[in-house]
Amino acid sequence: MRILFFGDIIGRPGRTAVTTVLPRWKSKYSSDIIIANGENSAAGKGIVPTASEELFGAGVDVLTLGNHTFNKKEALALLEAETRIIRPANYPHGTPGYGYGIYRVGGVRLAVVNLLGRTFMEPLDDPFQKAKELVALLKEQTNCILVDIHAEATSEKAALAWMLDGQVSAVVGTHTHVMTADERILPKGTAFITDVGMVGPRDSVLGVKTDIVLQKFLTHMPAKFDLADGPVIINAVLIEIDDTSGKAGIITRLVEVID
Repeated sequence: MRILFFGDIIGRPGRTAVTTVLPRWKSKYSSDIIIANGENSAAGKGIVPTASEELFGAGVDVLTLGNHTFNKKEALALLEAETRIIRPANYPHGTPGYGYGIYRVGGVRLAVVNLLGRTFMEPLDDPFQKAKELVALLKEQTNCILVDIHAEATSEKAALAWMLDGQVSAVVGTHTHVMTADERILPKGTAFITDVGMVGPRDSVLGVKTDIVLQKFLTHMPAKFDLADGPVIINAVLIEIDDTSGKAGIITRLVEVID
């Protein structure tokens, strides 16, 4: 199984870029399933039906989320109705939506889990304990499991990956919008990268206009974060896993800039 995973999609520029490259990338990389983090897909913060429909229409199969999951009120009904959208599983019991999903990829089941880190983030339930709980449950149905850990601290992402090494197929980090150069297969067969990066304006600060962010740092005054214009950088990873064992054989960083 070949999984194509896109980093955080930033607003309309990110959605347009995915729509533009996906037909070509799907063919070029022979991907069997396409997953993307969509928590910034609606105007740079949150998710709404029109954004998710655009991405699903472009060929994305599953969307994961993060700390901006509920920034838009439309997300409440959307997450209850759409099983292809996965919010962090360590939100408290009773939170709308699904923390994991199991999807058919050919004749194989792939489980996708979303978790939210707690270091410098919201004080949600423990992602490590939730990961243990879910992996034990999912292992009864499939060995092919991908975990998106949406977290600020690189140490938290790496620690989770090492804990899950050999138990899941891949642990991919999202949230920081900057692709890291540490992709690898851990000793027991789990693919890992600290952060996949973003699909958003290249000449920006994490997708936002540079002057706005600079003024906020200089003045410490509140500011509305408008998305930048110009070329869009596309960050993604291609992961190849064995359909039976669920072990990863390859993880490759993919980067392209489009005008």
